Amino acid sequence: MPTEFFIQFNDFSGKKKYNPHKAYGHSKLANLLFANELARRFESTSQTANAVHPGVIRTNLLRHYNPVLKHGSVVLEKLFFKNVRQGAATQVYVSTHPDLQGASGEYYSNCNLKEPSKHGKDQLMAKKLWDFSEKIVTKISTGDDWKD
Repeated sequence: MPTEFFIQFNDFSGKKKYNPHKAYGHSKLANLLFANELARRFESTSQTANAVHPGVIRTNLLRHYNPVLKHGSVVLEKLFFKNVRQGAATQVYVSTHPDLQGASGEYYSNCNLKEPSKHGKDQLMAKKLWDFSEKIVTKISTGDDWKD
């Protein structure tokens, strides 16, 4: 299986081999895995954690692309991308709708419950990411430099 579907723990910061598209994908996968692990840890409490996908939103994300792609994307953005308010709708819906009170460990997109990818449901990778994150936070909080 291609490694882009896994968190790159051996190059977590991307210092060795940075690819902006892969880094973006890894960050989205990490968000989903982290939410799933947090929901698992909340299981015997009244707390909840869910993952949301806001959709493709008109942002400054393409600001570092080459000028031809950057300016060509402006037309596509206006036709196909969400504005900021539309992008916020799923987060607001999941956090405030009374029908979702108590829902936890779920994934929502466009204000609908969705099935995440099999990689997004990988409980072992979620646990490993949680543990890895705790080590980073511990090192930083004790004043140690974190290096991957």
